[in-house]
Amino acid sequence: QVQLVESGGGLVQPGGSLRLSCAASSDIRTLRAMAWYRQAPGNQRELVARVTLGNNINFKDYSDSVKGRFTISSDYAKNTVYLQMSSLRPEDTAVYYCNAEAPYSDGYWGQGTQVTVSS
Repeated sequence: QVQLVESGGGLVQPGGSLRLSCAASSDIRTLRAMAWYRQAPGNQRELVARVTLGNNINFKDYSDSVKGRFTISSDYAKNTVYLQMSSLRPEDTAVYYCNAEAPYSDGYWGQGTQVTVSS
């Protein structure tokens, strides 16, 4: 069982930046990958960014809508994954969820953190 706790959401003006954090309750090196998803009202949950874990090579993937603006990173010492978001747009407004992919499980989700981009 892996528990995930997100933090860092809030209200930001267009063009601004935020950093989301996802702290895991166990060693993230045992996970296959961690990812950030988001869900806006009336929309399906969508993948934003994903990073593979467990070795010295971390492959990172991004959705086309955030490529070049968002950066996912991991800190093994803190068992935490971050999502640095820059040049934020109103369409980035959503609840952002952290996800962990673990062997022999369907994965784990955090409770979500609200990001609102508005002037």
